[in-house]
Amino acid sequence: MTTPATTPAALHTRMAAYVAEGVAPGLVIALARDGRVEVEAIGSTAFEGEPGRRPMGADTLFRITSMTKPVVAVAALMLVEEGTLQLDEAVDDLLPELADRRVLTDPAGALDDTVPAARPITVEDLLSYRAGVGFDLDVGFPAGPYFAAAAELGLAIGPPVPASPWSADEWLRRLGTLPLLAQPGARWLYDTPADVLGVLVARAAGAPLPDVLEHLVFRPLGMRDTAFHVAGADAGRLAVCYADGPAGGPVRFDDGGQWTRPPAFPAGSCGLLSTAGDYARFATALAAGDLLAPTTVARMGADRLTAAQHGSPLLGDRGWGLGVAVDPAGRYGWDGGFGTCWFTDPATGGVAVLMTQRMFCEPSMRLTDDFRDGALALFGASLLEQ
Repeated sequence: MTTPATTPAALHTRMAAYVAEGVAPGLVIALARDGRVEVEAIGSTAFEGEPGRRPMGADTLFRITSMTKPVVAVAALMLVEEGTLQLDEAVDDLLPELADRRVLTDPAGALDDTVPAARPITVEDLLSYRAGVGFDLDVGFPAGPYFAAAAELGLAIGPPVPASPWSADEWLRRLGTLPLLAQPGARWLYDTPADVLGVLVARAAGAPLPDVLEHLVFRPLGMRDTAFHVAGADAGRLAVCYADGPAGGPVRFDDGGQWTRPPAFPAGSCGLLSTAGDYARFATALAAGDLLAPTTVARMGADRLTAAQHGSPLLGDRGWGLGVAVDPAGRYGWDGGFGTCWFTDPATGGVAVLMTQRMFCEPSMRLTDDFRDGALALFGASLLEQ
């Protein structure tokens, strides 16, 4: 027998309370245990009286933003397994825009105060987010000289709105005019490595990133609702997104319709739409060794950061593997800044996915933390019953 705190009904009650509180108009959760994926929808896609309101359902589409990153990482590792890429190889041949790098002496300092890079950027540097590009909260972001120069070049570093107007090649060319913020391998920096990785995957595979992901991941797994945009009548399945308003409550967020048309630059950091069921299918296939060999999955979920590289406010107590965060208990996964969450718990075999569209704020963080705690308790109780 489980206690009330570890039953599916108790988790439903906890999640429904956040909808009743108005943290989000609705949400969808997917839990995978013992080979079964259970999807439950609560609430609506928009608040009462607003356009686009419909019952939240298993077919509701969400902007998964940074949960795109693990999908692109898996595609890269599939290319490693087939021998197209090597983890320790320099990216210079495929990404000549990033060859012969200069590195800022001070990441928050002047752009002309640089030294030569000690070595080239490698494939593993991109996967472990130690390529010298990206951001953290202690490198002058968002107002330092580097980020001001990036903004002038039209390089979006940070939230995925607005979308880049440039093609992947032009985006990388512009990035290549900037120095690195840190030596390759020296420190963990967020976001931009995944965009660079997406360009690398496309060039290595000889096809646009959406086609590569469709061929390697989406079609084999039957992920029919995961893509970089949605068109036609299916656009009505996209949940309304909300940001945190000046008074602390949710306000409707205008994404500019960017997910309803093909992007000029399919962003490997943040570009995908998906459903809770599709993403749970991806996560369970990954855990089962259906996408990557178990040894590769183990390497992906092993913390690559040194003690000195830990401590980013963006990671908290977690480390970073190859395209995923890793917590001290060995659970791996990642969240999306528009209100999505995934983790896999190898100890229990559980996979948990949460989809909302309440952007990163204190109430949505409470919701995500409560979901994670409730799902872990449920997985642990299931293991004890076996």
